Amino acid sequence: MQKNSLALSLARFVTHFPWLVCFLTLFIVSALTAGVAKLDFKTDYRVFFGPENPQLIAFNAIQNTYNKSDNVMFVIEPENGDIFTPEGLQIIADLTQKAWQIPYTSRVDSITNFQNTLSIEDDLVVSDLVAKPDQLNISDIETIKQIALNEPLLANRLISLKGHVSGINVTVQLPDNNALAAMEVTEKARELATSITKKHPDIKIHLTGIVMMNNAFIEAAMHDNMTLAPLMFSVVILVLWLCFRSISATLAVVVLILLSIAPALGLFGWMDNSLTLASAPAPIIILTMAVADCVHFLASMLHHLRNGLDKKAAIQDSLRINFQPMFLTSITTAIGFLSLNFSDAPPYRDLGNVVAIGVVCAFILTVTFLPAFMTLLPVRTKFTHDLGHSNFNKLAQFVIHRRKFLLVANVVIAITFSVFAGQNELNDELVKYFDETIEFRKATDFLNQNMGGIYTIELAVNSGETGGINEPKFLNEIESLSKWLRNQPEVVHVNTLTDTFKRLNKNMHGDDNNFYKLPEERNLAAQYLLTYEMSLPYGLDLNDQVNLDKSSTRIIATLREMSSIEMLELEDRIRQSLTTHYQELDVAIASPGLMFSHIGKRNIISLIGGAFLALTVISFILIAAFRSVKLGLISLIPNLAPAGIAFGVWGLINGQINLGLSIVAGMTLGIVVDDTVHFISKYERARKEGQLSSEDAVRHAFSTVGNAMWITSAVLVCGFIVLSFSHFSLNAGMGQLTALTITIALLMDLLFLPPLLMFFSKRKADMYLTEKS
Repeated sequence: MQKNSLALSLARFVTHFPWLVCFLTLFIVSALTAGVAKLDFKTDYRVFFGPENPQLIAFNAIQNTYNKSDNVMFVIEPENGDIFTPEGLQIIADLTQKAWQIPYTSRVDSITNFQNTLSIEDDLVVSDLVAKPDQLNISDIETIKQIALNEPLLANRLISLKGHVSGINVTVQLPDNNALAAMEVTEKARELATSITKKHPDIKIHLTGIVMMNNAFIEAAMHDNMTLAPLMFSVVILVLWLCFRSISATLAVVVLILLSIAPALGLFGWMDNSLTLASAPAPIIILTMAVADCVHFLASMLHHLRNGLDKKAAIQDSLRINFQPMFLTSITTAIGFLSLNFSDAPPYRDLGNVVAIGVVCAFILTVTFLPAFMTLLPVRTKFTHDLGHSNFNKLAQFVIHRRKFLLVANVVIAITFSVFAGQNELNDELVKYFDETIEFRKATDFLNQNMGGIYTIELAVNSGETGGINEPKFLNEIESLSKWLRNQPEVVHVNTLTDTFKRLNKNMHGDDNNFYKLPEERNLAAQYLLTYEMSLPYGLDLNDQVNLDKSSTRIIATLREMSSIEMLELEDRIRQSLTTHYQELDVAIASPGLMFSHIGKRNIISLIGGAFLALTVISFILIAAFRSVKLGLISLIPNLAPAGIAFGVWGLINGQINLGLSIVAGMTLGIVVDDTVHFISKYERARKEGQLSSEDAVRHAFSTVGNAMWITSAVLVCGFIVLSFSHFSLNAGMGQLTALTITIALLMDLLFLPPLLMFFSKRKADMYLTEKS
């Protein structure tokens, strides 16, 4: 009663002073929105990992010791299927030289500038493999081809085994404080590629690499905000107009949505946060969430207007009866999104926090600004009492008469599909975070199919002493480990220092193939390496393989296209081999693909804990709000079932849970509670205030809240379906599974919750109330 009194007092205040409320709202919203200027956008894939992430720590340690591996890869595809022609080699040579124009470039590698070594008399000659492409004859080209295809450092890394595709790898040192550096690099790389293809139309150039992936994150986010957000606004306006047939009500919702999104992003900015691709959909999600409370308020208001109440009375009564359920649904929705703070991926924590802020803003605006705004707006609606034969009254009759069947059927459906949820497996593929319309995805698929790939595992091996990489025993261990890696079915190339040592040893023995093996003396190995390094031109040193004091070396294994499960299995196999056969080696293992593989697994475990805590908190809130343990527990059944059924359906039609889908259970937990709370609230009000039987209370709930439930669910489903059109598959998959969950939740609330309420009602009290009526 106290809550109703508070809600009624608030309703009277906002309807008596609407101009004051509107001006104060706009002032506060403007102040909060100013924080948007402090927001920046982070594009580096490393944002998915917190500073305490062990795989990120290991990867950063390797990157800080050796040259960074951030790169742009130009993949050259000639129409004639042969790189080894004067024209093909000239194009590679030209592009290799021009690639130095790309900002932040520290190294450029290709088959033309590969530092080939030869022995001439007693001298070691180090020079570009292809010095003057335009002066080559057939014999020269054939020699170059044989060297390139048989050189372990080139084959399947910068030249395909068939010689039909070649790569130019540009290593860049992106600055940490420049979020748009990846776009700057990408723009120049595309400019160079375009200039080559215009001059040589028979050549195709595919652009891939880590920098291109970072840029793909940016472009996907820009696409979502430029196309999906306007599309969602259009869908919301259309759905609201079709349901309300009121320009004023539709306009009010649109204004409230904008006023909810702006302060949420602004407040997020005031807290010195940054948006990322994973948190960029926050405005679209807030847009859909903000509609829920509006619809319940406006549906009740229009219901009262159509039944003859004047506008102020209709607004006040609508706020009175909806204040508690709107407060509860906003709190539970915010708790559901806040459970994402258990995620191991910071961007999903940010997503949960900014949407939770938006949900709270939307509630505050719905109980203050919206009633005041509707008081000022003209509202036209037709007067009618003929609501008894609405579709929801018919549905109520069906549910009441078929309650036993619906109760059993829904229990069977929930249990059956929840069992199939176990068919899902956690599986991420980094490249497939983007759909096939993204340039990076198409280029990387081409690279994976024709030459090497973008997936790697890096092993930093420490000898434990300065100059230790020259020790023959250490080199033999590295060679053995490199051979073991090459024998793994997932590995397509291994970049190892021992191949350079073997080539140098051969050169120093008159290019005799019998000496293509590791040096047998430490001093000899050190001498070879020093002589070689002194002959290397700028930008082609060994810093990507050897640290400064020559105590450790890096092995990079390039892998075929792999899932996270396969990546983790390979890592386990490597660690087991190291433990069994290479106990004396100090090895650190890391790579971007490995980082994403681990975080997916940890993320879902963490989020299960978060969802369980959110469920516990929501349970206590509902029990306290309804003042009934029974009603609180009943409300949980139709709220847990949708996630179980949705994941079961997903297990049957897809079966793959990636990083984006792992957040759906916790996120939707708070969303699907909304309709349940509103239905139970109207049901209990009819039972207590109207002294109705459980059957009549169900009829009352259907007639008063059924339409609003349908509208809010339709808007939510449409919103997340729109998100499923994102080119970023993590967001797209999240949108699809969330839309499915909300659809199932609506069906549960309409067809399962009412039979549950009637089943658990006290039969004697129902009989008494029926006789009394």
